[in-house]
Amino acid sequence: MSSAVPPAPIGALPRRVRVGYALGSVATGAFGTVPGLLLLPYLTDRLGVGAALAGLVVLLPKAWDVILNPIAGRISDRSTHPDGKRRPFLLRAGIALAILFALLFAGPTTPAGIATAWVVIAFLACASAYAFFQVPYVAMPAELTPDYAERTRLMTWRVAILALAILASGALSPLVRDALGPTWGYRGVGAFVGLLILAGAIGVWRGTAGVPMLATPAATAGFGDQLRLVGADRRFRLLLTTFVVQALATGCMLAGVDYVATWLTDTGGAASVLFACFVAPALVVTPLWQAVGARIGKKRGYVAASLLLFLGAAGAYAARSLPALAVAVAAVGIGYAGAQVFPLAMLPDVAALDAARTGENRVGVFTGVWTGAETLGLALGPGLYAVILGAGGYLSSSGGAVVQPDSALTAIRIGFTLVPAVLVALSLLALRGYRLDEADLRPSSLAAHPSAIGGPGES
Repeated sequence: MSSAVPPAPIGALPRRVRVGYALGSVATGAFGTVPGLLLLPYLTDRLGVGAALAGLVVLLPKAWDVILNPIAGRISDRSTHPDGKRRPFLLRAGIALAILFALLFAGPTTPAGIATAWVVIAFLACASAYAFFQVPYVAMPAELTPDYAERTRLMTWRVAILALAILASGALSPLVRDALGPTWGYRGVGAFVGLLILAGAIGVWRGTAGVPMLATPAATAGFGDQLRLVGADRRFRLLLTTFVVQALATGCMLAGVDYVATWLTDTGGAASVLFACFVAPALVVTPLWQAVGARIGKKRGYVAASLLLFLGAAGAYAARSLPALAVAVAAVGIGYAGAQVFPLAMLPDVAALDAARTGENRVGVFTGVWTGAETLGLALGPGLYAVILGAGGYLSSSGGAVVQPDSALTAIRIGFTLVPAVLVALSLLALRGYRLDEADLRPSSLAAHPSAIGGPGES
């Protein structure tokens, strides 16, 4: 290992640190879930915005993060705050995000132009605050521990709490909306989710207090040069492509939950049932995915989880009753849990390998590009679903009763099932070329290839 990287002991992190770090997922899970679940229905079925325009409103603020996230990563990389590079961002950006999210659904509902402009501006502000929370948060594992296996354990805790946060925010938000009625329902959702975000931000800030971070010098190259170097890392490109395409698939399914529950089932509270089936399995199977990874490796575990995600989405197309649909969505949820654990454990490996070989800390830039692309994928999911609804002739309304044509009902089903299944299958084409395991991170391997950064000949 380069002499520029101070040696650090390899060992398990205290449980306090694992849990404390994972609490940040309460904030990321709530913000990553509820807009994808309810913002599109809020626009089409509460404000009366056309499906195509509503999809654009959901997409554009998140697309801004593609530009902002790498900048946030660069800024946190170069931070010299006495509390650490990343931690101060978690508290400040987390508080700002909580307040802004409460305002997102608190705006006027008429006239439509002003109401839509409020959503665009508020969501853009939310996305900006989220960038400065999410990027430092996702960057931390590479600096918390140098241990290959410990990062998987850390991600297991994170994904378990992430699943709980997604379940709480995603399953309860429709119930809050329905209980408070059309006038105050969405405003109640904004306040409820804002409090969840605030709790997660304070939890991770306190839980990681006093933890020594691995000291890797900040990169000296310019920001543009760093982006080019990160883009030249073949492992990173392949892993990122797989993850983003799957984010697009899950974003599409998430956007469809409320529409499927409203138009394809006759059961009250079906949206909460389906969402619970999607998320709840992760609370049980996440430790099992960790065991699978320990036995067959992170990449093979990722492939297995992705295949289950594909089978569940494809199987949901044939379901014609809520119980059958719930079973298929539960299979999706089991696969989704693994499809979160493994790539989030593989990203710090890629960043740590780069830091060890170059002696410079570009983990924030890696993470910024990663989270920006992930955010875009999740935003494109509702956008794609909105395009499918528009092509099917979906009828928007501002609260009045409508009867959807058969073409719209078909679009609701296909956008929720077959389209995500195809996207997951395509994502595996990129994952085939990824190669990085524990042996690549051993000092002997690094010494043998000190200048390799992952070019075309990478194995």
